Amino acid sequence: MTHVRTPRGPVVSSEHLSRSGQELSEFEFGLIIAGHAFERWMVRCMTATGYPQLGMLDVLVLHSVNHRERAKRQADICLVLNVEDTHTVTYALKKLARLGLVEGRKHGKEIFFQTTELGRESCGRYAEIRETCLVDSLASMGIEREEMSRLAGMLRAMSGLYDQAARAAASL
Repeated sequence: MTHVRTPRGPVVSSEHLSRSGQELSEFEFGLIIAGHAFERWMVRCMTATGYPQLGMLDVLVLHSVNHRERAKRQADICLVLNVEDTHTVTYALKKLARLGLVEGRKHGKEIFFQTTELGRESCGRYAEIRETCLVDSLASMGIEREEMSRLAGMLRAMSGLYDQAARAAASL
């Protein structure tokens, strides 16, 4: 007979960090595993659309460029996605352009990016797969839309807290 050990206390990734902020450590562990699962999901969903060479940031940039069918500057994409390292977005945009999913057009000194017809089709296929594999499953969990919206707001607020803490730590 195999003995199953039940966890004692909260589920955290680093016990030494939970001594003075147990709930925050629980949140962080949830964020870590959810973040990795979300990254895997995006990459596998995009693979199912026919683009196995795209990584997580590439997928995020593609959807950001496609958002509201308006051309966007790289700086705006970085701001919306909260990406500090602009060179990673530059690389993603170049990769997406090579695949024919986005194109850049120069207006004055700035380059504005927009999705091509192929890029819009790929985003549409991603949305269809998302609906089938993810949205339908979420509905079966019984999580209300209002609760999901409240959770999203909390995550955005927590991102501000972490950004502020990062600035404070950088000044030490």
